[in-house]
Amino acid sequence: MSEVHHIHNQDPNAGAEQRKAIWKTFWILLILTALEFVIAFTVPHGVLKISIFIVMTIVKAFYIVGEFMHLKHEAKSLIWSILVPIIFVAWLILALLLEGDAIFQAIFG
Repeated sequence: MSEVHHIHNQDPNAGAEQRKAIWKTFWILLILTALEFVIAFTVPHGVLKISIFIVMTIVKAFYIVGEFMHLKHEAKSLIWSILVPIIFVAWLILALLLEGDAIFQAIFG
């Protein structure tokens, strides 16, 4: 008969570091989301509010990608090659919204 060997030398704190990182991520994302709610209900609608939401969305997205897709452990050049186009696309969207509103106001305002 074969004997079954059980390994009982596992460290009880083996997952403590991972749990700590998960809770840290949870609290950071919770605080950012709470800030978004505060801004949504206190700042009057306008360019400032839209700009704040775009920036906070990019920050949250970058943090989520960095933590859960492990991008923060990659080479800095890869991180910048992803981050720079995102910033330019966000700037493009904001510029198009502002220009479109200005043209709309000029024609129909």
